[in-house]
Amino acid sequence: MRAIDVEALLGAGYAIFLAAVAAALELLARHSHHRTQRLRTVGFSFHSDLDVWKCPNGKHLYRAEVMRESTVVRYRALAHQCNSCPIKNRCTDSDEGRVIDVQRESWLESELRNFHRGLSLTLLFLADLILVVTIVRQNDARDQLFLALPLLCITATGLWLAPTFFRPAQKSTLTNGSTSPPQDLVAVRFTNSRE
Repeated sequence: MRAIDVEALLGAGYAIFLAAVAAALELLARHSHHRTQRLRTVGFSFHSDLDVWKCPNGKHLYRAEVMRESTVVRYRALAHQCNSCPIKNRCTDSDEGRVIDVQRESWLESELRNFHRGLSLTLLFLADLILVVTIVRQNDARDQLFLALPLLCITATGLWLAPTFFRPAQKSTLTNGSTSPPQDLVAVRFTNSRE
């Protein structure tokens, strides 16, 4: 009984390595995105029943505006409360009050996700290409079958990830269930020198 060809083993090993890198990239990108989102609000807590953020000093940040194009909801503290706060220097340098911008779209809908998903799909495509070329170069049906299993698995994974990459961006639903905020929630746009 003949052993599996070295070229088939190397081709399969390299393809599996590329697929593992693609999976690691997906996981690390998702983790990094969620961690970055959490760091912006360290010390603050959201109270969904009141639709306000509570700062470490116990003051509220109220919904100030909803930016339609980017599906961002901006919460702002009252300026006079921030300006008289003993921990203001650790929180914001703005004289107009601390701002928290909350992105309503999830990780799966973000442009950052599209970038990382594109990299993952490219790696999976390269892995498939390596396997197909290696299968074509093999003369033994046993080696071809050996390579077909990782080819099917990697192709299935790529087909599973691809629809979310090629799907057009969807409008996110805001807290009131619609895709556009009520007019009374849209306020004057503020600027914050720290952001």
